[in-house]
Amino acid sequence: MNAWEIWTFDPGYGDHPAVVVSAQDRATRKPLVEIILCSSQRASRPPSAGEVLLNSADGLNWETLCRCDLIYSVERELLHTRRGLVTTERQRQIVRMIVASHGWSRI
Repeated sequence: MNAWEIWTFDPGYGDHPAVVVSAQDRATRKPLVEIILCSSQRASRPPSAGEVLLNSADGLNWETLCRCDLIYSVERELLHTRRGLVTTERQRQIVRMIVASHGWSRI
């Protein structure tokens, strides 16, 4: 498992794409990894505050909203079915959105 890969995760209400946002060392070796969840349905609106739009360039079947304002810590064994890899430009967008949506840029 690597940082920025998209895997499938069931948070308790069905399978959703999940982006691994852990540092590479954690993603490779640790039992807990950090993820952000994406919508399981096709995006029917532009991204709201705290969201980034992913698509087929990232390995998904359609445009998908990814929520950057909540980071989950999950056991790596709960992630299954690798779906793709977030493009470099969208990695940058996600990092900027995580920082902005948590208010960390004000520090």
